Amino acid sequence: MEDRKTRGPAVHVAVYDTLADWEIGHATAELNAGGWRVVTVAAGPEPVTTAGGLRVLPDLTLDELRPQDSALLILPGADLWGEGLLAPFAAAARTFLDAGVPVAAICGATFGLAAEGLLDDRAHTGAAPEVLAMSGYSGGARYRDADAVTDRDVITAGPTDPEAFAREIFGRLGRFEPPVLDAWFRLFAHSDAAAYEIVAAAEDARTAQQTA
Repeated sequence: MEDRKTRGPAVHVAVYDTLADWEIGHATAELNAGGWRVVTVAAGPEPVTTAGGLRVLPDLTLDELRPQDSALLILPGADLWGEGLLAPFAAAARTFLDAGVPVAAICGATFGLAAEGLLDDRAHTGAAPEVLAMSGYSGGARYRDADAVTDRDVITAGPTDPEAFAREIFGRLGRFEPPVLDAWFRLFAHSDAAAYEIVAAAEDARTAQQTA
Protein backbone atom coordinates (compact mmCIF):
# COMPACT_ATOMS: atom_id res chain seq x y z
CA MET A 1 0.00 0.00 0.00
CA GLU A 2 1.22 3.49 -0.88
CA ASP A 3 2.50 5.57 2.02
CA ARG A 4 0.50 8.79 1.89
CA LYS A 5 3.27 10.67 3.64
CA THR A 6 5.56 10.15 0.64
CA ARG A 7 3.15 11.79 -1.79
CA GLY A 8 2.98 15.42 -2.85
CA PRO A 9 1.74 18.48 -0.98
CA ALA A 10 -1.19 18.21 1.38
CA VAL A 11 -4.63 19.64 0.75
CA HIS A 12 -6.57 19.88 4.00
CA VAL A 13 -10.31 19.22 4.01
CA ALA A 14 -12.38 20.24 7.01
CA VAL A 15 -14.82 17.54 8.12
CA TYR A 16 -17.72 17.87 10.52
CA ASP A 17 -21.15 16.40 11.14
CA THR A 18 -23.69 17.13 8.35
CA LEU A 19 -20.88 17.79 5.83
CA ALA A 20 -22.36 17.95 2.31
CA ASP A 21 -20.58 15.03 0.63
CA TRP A 22 -21.45 16.00 -2.95
CA GLU A 23 -19.84 19.42 -2.76
CA ILE A 24 -16.23 18.27 -2.57
CA GLY A 25 -16.18 14.90 -4.34
CA HIS A 26 -14.87 16.12 -7.68
CA ALA A 27 -12.17 18.21 -6.05
CA THR A 28 -10.85 15.60 -3.64
CA ALA A 29 -10.94 12.73 -6.14
CA GLU A 30 -9.01 14.60 -8.82
CA LEU A 31 -6.47 16.04 -6.41
CA ASN A 32 -5.84 12.62 -4.92
CA ALA A 33 -5.39 11.19 -8.41
CA GLY A 34 -3.06 14.05 -9.27
CA GLY A 35 -0.62 13.39 -6.44
CA TRP A 36 -1.85 15.65 -3.66
CA ARG A 37 -2.42 14.22 -0.19
CA VAL A 38 -6.00 14.76 0.91
CA VAL A 39 -5.87 15.20 4.69
CA THR A 40 -9.03 15.53 6.77
CA VAL A 41 -9.26 17.90 9.72
CA ALA A 42 -11.93 17.93 12.43
CA ALA A 43 -12.53 19.80 15.66
CA GLY A 44 -11.68 16.67 17.64
CA PRO A 45 -10.40 13.13 17.08
CA GLU A 46 -13.82 11.47 17.01
CA PRO A 47 -15.40 10.29 13.75
CA VAL A 48 -17.82 12.67 12.08
CA THR A 49 -20.91 11.73 10.08
CA THR A 50 -21.60 13.39 6.75
CA ALA A 51 -25.01 14.28 5.34
CA GLY A 52 -24.79 11.09 3.29
CA GLY A 53 -24.27 8.97 6.40
CA LEU A 54 -20.57 8.30 5.85
CA ARG A 55 -18.41 8.12 8.97
CA VAL A 56 -15.06 9.86 8.58
CA LEU A 57 -12.17 9.39 11.01
CA PRO A 58 -10.15 12.63 10.78
CA ASP A 59 -6.42 12.62 10.15
CA LEU A 60 -5.80 15.74 12.23
CA THR A 61 -7.53 17.90 14.79
CA LEU A 62 -7.99 21.61 14.23
CA ASP A 63 -5.41 22.54 16.83
CA GLU A 64 -2.80 20.54 14.87
CA LEU A 65 -3.51 22.29 11.57
CA ARG A 66 -0.72 24.57 10.32
CA PRO A 67 -0.81 26.63 7.13
CA GLN A 68 2.85 25.91 6.38
CA ASP A 69 1.99 22.23 5.98
CA SER A 70 -0.73 22.86 3.43
CA ALA A 71 -1.32 23.87 -0.19
CA LEU A 72 -5.01 24.63 0.37
CA LEU A 73 -7.78 24.47 2.97
CA ILE A 74 -11.16 23.24 1.69
CA LEU A 75 -14.28 24.09 3.71
CA PRO A 76 -17.38 22.12 2.64
CA GLY A 77 -20.92 23.15 3.40
CA ALA A 78 -22.82 21.73 6.37
CA ASP A 79 -25.98 22.51 8.32
CA LEU A 80 -23.82 23.47 11.29
CA TRP A 81 -22.44 26.56 9.54
CA GLY A 82 -25.80 28.29 9.82
CA GLU A 83 -25.93 27.48 13.50
CA GLY A 84 -22.58 29.18 14.12
CA LEU A 85 -20.99 25.98 15.42
CA LEU A 86 -18.15 25.91 12.91
CA ALA A 87 -16.70 29.36 13.55
CA PRO A 88 -13.31 27.87 14.58
CA PHE A 89 -12.88 26.62 11.01
CA ALA A 90 -13.50 30.12 9.66
CA ALA A 91 -10.90 31.41 12.12
CA ALA A 92 -8.50 28.79 10.74
CA ALA A 93 -9.24 30.12 7.26
CA ARG A 94 -8.15 33.57 8.40
CA THR A 95 -4.88 32.11 9.69
CA PHE A 96 -4.33 30.39 6.33
CA LEU A 97 -4.96 33.57 4.37
CA ASP A 98 -2.69 35.60 6.64
CA ALA A 99 0.02 33.03 5.84
CA GLY A 100 -0.62 33.28 2.08
CA VAL A 101 -2.24 29.84 1.78
CA PRO A 102 -5.49 29.72 -0.22
CA VAL A 103 -8.89 28.73 1.10
CA ALA A 104 -11.82 27.26 -0.84
CA ALA A 105 -15.33 27.45 0.64
CA ILE A 106 -18.62 26.21 -0.77
CA CYS A 107 -22.26 26.59 0.27
CA GLY A 108 -22.62 27.13 4.02
CA ALA A 109 -18.89 27.61 4.44
CA THR A 110 -19.15 30.86 2.48
CA PHE A 111 -21.52 32.04 5.21
CA GLY A 112 -18.81 31.19 7.73
CA LEU A 113 -16.21 33.21 5.83
CA ALA A 114 -18.62 36.12 5.56
CA ALA A 115 -19.28 36.05 9.32
CA GLU A 116 -15.51 36.02 9.88
CA GLY A 117 -15.15 39.17 7.76
CA LEU A 118 -13.12 37.44 5.06
CA LEU A 119 -15.49 38.38 2.23
CA ASP A 120 -15.91 42.05 3.09
CA ASP A 121 -13.30 43.15 0.55
CA ARG A 122 -13.20 40.19 -1.85
CA ALA A 123 -15.38 39.32 -4.82
CA HIS A 124 -17.31 36.18 -3.94
CA THR A 125 -20.41 34.11 -4.44
CA GLY A 126 -22.49 31.71 -2.36
CA ALA A 127 -25.95 30.22 -2.07
CA ALA A 128 -27.64 33.63 -2.47
CA PRO A 129 -26.87 37.24 -1.52
CA GLU A 130 -29.69 37.37 1.00
CA VAL A 131 -28.28 34.30 2.76
CA LEU A 132 -24.85 35.84 3.15
CA ALA A 133 -26.43 39.10 4.28
CA MET A 134 -27.73 37.29 7.36
CA SER A 135 -24.12 36.89 8.50
CA GLY A 136 -23.99 40.62 9.17
CA TYR A 137 -21.02 41.10 6.86
CA SER A 138 -20.32 44.28 4.90
CA GLY A 139 -19.31 42.70 1.59
CA GLY A 140 -22.69 42.52 -0.10
CA ALA A 141 -21.63 44.86 -2.90
CA ARG A 142 -18.91 42.38 -3.86
CA TYR A 143 -21.29 39.45 -4.29
CA ARG A 144 -21.17 37.99 -7.81
CA ASP A 145 -23.93 35.98 -9.46
CA ALA A 146 -21.53 33.31 -10.74
CA ASP A 147 -20.97 29.57 -10.38
CA ALA A 148 -17.66 30.11 -8.57
CA VAL A 149 -15.37 33.06 -7.87
CA THR A 150 -11.68 33.34 -6.99
CA ASP A 151 -10.31 36.53 -5.47
CA ARG A 152 -7.03 36.94 -3.59
CA ASP A 153 -6.62 33.33 -2.50
CA VAL A 154 -10.30 32.82 -1.61
CA ILE A 155 -12.43 30.50 -3.74
CA THR A 156 -16.19 30.53 -3.19
CA ALA A 157 -19.05 28.60 -4.77
CA GLY A 158 -22.72 27.92 -4.19
CA PRO A 159 -24.23 24.55 -3.22
CA THR A 160 -25.26 23.58 -6.77
CA ASP A 161 -21.86 24.12 -8.38
CA PRO A 162 -19.40 21.46 -7.17
CA GLU A 163 -17.88 21.18 -10.65
CA ALA A 164 -17.17 24.91 -10.82
CA PHE A 165 -15.80 24.77 -7.28
CA ALA A 166 -13.42 22.01 -8.35
CA ARG A 167 -12.51 23.92 -11.51
CA GLU A 168 -11.35 26.92 -9.48
CA ILE A 169 -9.38 24.69 -7.10
CA PHE A 170 -7.66 22.89 -9.98
CA GLY A 171 -6.81 26.19 -11.61
CA ARG A 172 -5.33 27.56 -8.40
CA LEU A 173 -3.24 24.44 -7.73
CA GLY A 174 -2.32 23.68 -11.34
CA ARG A 175 -4.01 20.28 -11.46
CA PHE A 176 -4.63 20.65 -15.22
CA GLU A 177 -3.28 22.81 -18.02
CA PRO A 178 -5.91 25.41 -19.06
CA PRO A 179 -7.20 23.56 -22.18
CA VAL A 180 -7.55 20.35 -20.19
CA LEU A 181 -9.20 22.18 -17.31
CA ASP A 182 -11.74 23.64 -19.73
CA ALA A 183 -12.39 20.18 -21.16
CA TRP A 184 -12.70 18.67 -17.68
CA PHE A 185 -15.35 21.23 -16.75
CA ARG A 186 -17.28 20.75 -19.99
CA LEU A 187 -17.23 16.99 -19.46
CA PHE A 188 -18.43 16.91 -15.88
CA ALA A 189 -20.60 20.03 -15.74
CA HIS A 190 -22.20 19.77 -19.17
CA SER A 191 -21.76 16.09 -20.18
CA ASP A 192 -19.84 17.22 -23.27
CA ALA A 193 -18.70 13.90 -24.74
CA ALA A 194 -16.27 15.67 -27.07
CA ALA A 195 -14.27 16.78 -24.02
CA TYR A 196 -13.65 13.23 -22.83
CA GLU A 197 -10.82 12.47 -25.24
CA ILE A 198 -8.96 15.62 -24.20
CA VAL A 199 -9.14 14.72 -20.51
CA ALA A 200 -8.30 11.06 -21.12
CA ALA A 201 -5.32 11.91 -23.33
CA ALA A 202 -3.94 14.26 -20.69
CA GLU A 203 -4.24 11.60 -18.01
CA ASP A 204 -2.61 9.00 -20.25
CA ALA A 205 0.30 11.37 -20.86
CA ARG A 206 0.69 12.04 -17.15
CA THR A 207 0.67 8.35 -16.34
CA ALA A 208 3.24 7.62 -19.03
CA GLN A 209 5.48 10.37 -17.69
CA GLN A 210 5.27 8.99 -14.17
CA THR A 211 6.18 5.45 -15.28
CA ALA A 212 8.94 6.45 -17.72
